[in-house]
Amino acid sequence: MSDDSPKPEIITPPPAPAGGKGFSETIAGQSAASRVLLVWDAPNMDMGLGAILGGRPTAAYRPRFDALGRWLLQRTAEISAGPLRSEASRRVEPEATVFTNIVPGSADVVRPWVDALRNVGYAVFAKPKLSDDSDVDDDMLDHIELRRHTVGLAGLIVASADGQAFREPLLDVVSDGIPVTVIGFREHASWALTTEELEFVDLEDIPAVFREPLPRIGLDSLPDDGAWLTPFRPLQALLH
Repeated sequence: MSDDSPKPEIITPPPAPAGGKGFSETIAGQSAASRVLLVWDAPNMDMGLGAILGGRPTAAYRPRFDALGRWLLQRTAEISAGPLRSEASRRVEPEATVFTNIVPGSADVVRPWVDALRNVGYAVFAKPKLSDDSDVDDDMLDHIELRRHTVGLAGLIVASADGQAFREPLLDVVSDGIPVTVIGFREHASWALTTEELEFVDLEDIPAVFREPLPRIGLDSLPDDGAWLTPFRPLQALLH
């Protein structure tokens, strides 16, 4: 992940509750409860946000992972109380994991962001960015499959616009009767918007994730006098 990755506020966690052991069991996969699992593709989401903003986000446009966590808790409560869950399988727990790349030499810059996520309650899978192939897609899919075939999934939420990597695996999860939600930006996730089996939630529609509205201009919402659409990358990139 590049040094300009969106960084959440560093939030001081409350004192550990008496049930702290249960939390560690949830992350380690030792808890028997089925999961409403959120996996966040940090490199992909960072790229999508940067494309909308045209550059590095300011504090107003950095996603608040505490707000996303509250949304996940509410979603978990809804699934747990749903009519399709039997009393025997009622116990459901949320789990959230951010998957990210660490560019060599950027550890000191990225560490506060990683610590902030862990303070909020997210597990973080960090992988060195050693080449163009050092992405985290396969690691995300492996984690989904691990939870699916061990403790089980009560719901799956994937934050990524990478339809090539995730569309077919997510449809396979849906075939098991598991509700699957894709979080992203509508400008970059047409594959999820047009797939009836998947629910799509625009990140900006989650309450309080952004302090201010994103400066979004789409071809379906142009002002009467027109608008400039900035390039996603400089022309010089064609030389590389």
